[in-house]
Amino acid sequence: MKAKVSPLFSPIWRRNFSASSAQRAIDKVVPSAAEAVKDVKGDSTLLVGGFGFSGVPNTLINALRDRPELKGFTVVSNNAGMPGVGLGQLLESGQISKMIASFIGENKVFEKMYLTGDLSLELTPQGSIAEKCAAGAAGVPAFYTPAAYGTIVQTGELPVRYNKDGTVAEKSKPKETREFNGKQYVLEEAIFGDYALVKVHKADKLGNCQFRKAMNNFNEAMGKNAKVTLVEADQIVEVGEIAPEDIHLQGIYVDKVIQSTEPKKIEKYTYAKDPNELLKAGSGDATARRERIVRRAAKEFKDGMYVNLGIGIPLIAPSFLPEGVEVVLQSENGILGLGGYPKPGEEDPDLINPGKETVVLGRGASLFGSHESFGMIRAGKIDLTMLGALQVSQYGDLANFMLPGKVKGIGGAMDLVANPEKTKVVVTMEHVDKKGNPKILSECTFPLTGPRCVWKIITDLAVFDVSPTEGLTLREFAEGVSVDEIKAKTAAPFKVADDLKPML
Repeated sequence: MKAKVSPLFSPIWRRNFSASSAQRAIDKVVPSAAEAVKDVKGDSTLLVGGFGFSGVPNTLINALRDRPELKGFTVVSNNAGMPGVGLGQLLESGQISKMIASFIGENKVFEKMYLTGDLSLELTPQGSIAEKCAAGAAGVPAFYTPAAYGTIVQTGELPVRYNKDGTVAEKSKPKETREFNGKQYVLEEAIFGDYALVKVHKADKLGNCQFRKAMNNFNEAMGKNAKVTLVEADQIVEVGEIAPEDIHLQGIYVDKVIQSTEPKKIEKYTYAKDPNELLKAGSGDATARRERIVRRAAKEFKDGMYVNLGIGIPLIAPSFLPEGVEVVLQSENGILGLGGYPKPGEEDPDLINPGKETVVLGRGASLFGSHESFGMIRAGKIDLTMLGALQVSQYGDLANFMLPGKVKGIGGAMDLVANPEKTKVVVTMEHVDKKGNPKILSECTFPLTGPRCVWKIITDLAVFDVSPTEGLTLREFAEGVSVDEIKAKTAAPFKVADDLKPML
């Protein structure tokens, strides 16, 4: 009796499924962006990758701009581009009814539309957006995070929509909280997108994709999430040209691929300078104050630390590292081993820091998505984070994201301060604001970024240790500044250390 041959090992199977087969049935490449978006429906949820101008799918965005009949979009993205650029065009055309974003930044059109009631905005911590997209991609409907606990994001007091007269038409909903192992967490629901617009470096006909430098950011999590994922690629290559271990977004998630036709843009060209040049800001007095803060802040870095730095003064501090001290800088847009600024001609649109400035990579750097970056942050793998502040309370409450009548956004700060038990939070700021009002208070009057999270305050006048139970202790004073002057410019009680010493 003749033995049966399993169809899995038949010559037909080998011929049809062999990797060397000359013709493939699967080809997800379409000829144009217009073809890619032809089936997109209005009143749907769009997930749009990118951070600043890095990794933004501008070719696909422009194709939607050219279909003004499509309206009512809820758009999930870190920010909304700039006026006339990227998602900024869809704001101006009235095609977006709601943004779920972490940052408004310098986009005045975005800010005005929100504050005048023309746009709903669900302002969300950057790490929560990344994880909400990643959770949705994994089929997980909700998760608990420490980010935003004790803030208006958690309590439901954040305006979602304004009336034309500036009054609040709709507020965010309070979020459920729960305690795990003695720590409080906030319940966040996952995001499930209808469409994802994603930018990649390389894509093949199967839809396998590879990112370059820091263009991953939100693109990977969003590309894996949506019902329909549309990809634009710098290069479209043949199947097999991307090594299996270099595929970051697998073809199973991708529906259509197009060739990117829009040139890449850079928002902030920033070049390497002498460290002392970085300190200059306004008048000689302003530069002196800035220098005092930066030089003192640099002493907080210890050899071997993993450090995350906020925009402004914190980003300058590594230029003044003590001799023999090496730290590894982490950036929330997906970089571990962030370097300094490039020389003219070395700038790369796929490589920017959290301030959207051009940067280079340090030796031994690694790159990943924003969801991975914030996982490191929330898990306490970062030893120290250094941030600016609008206000700090005597027990370490931090306010640094919202002023009355002005909104720049939360960014990644709520995640960065969410684990003060493991990550030391150092605030660098001038002691008083431009009107001479104290910025260190008994209680913050601006909305909180995080409660009882600040470990140390470094100002142009003094250095304070901060305890969530004991309050402030003055440790150091600036040259020419008396304790009485510090008391007069600090609207909170503080102890004076027995070993009080001058700032060095």
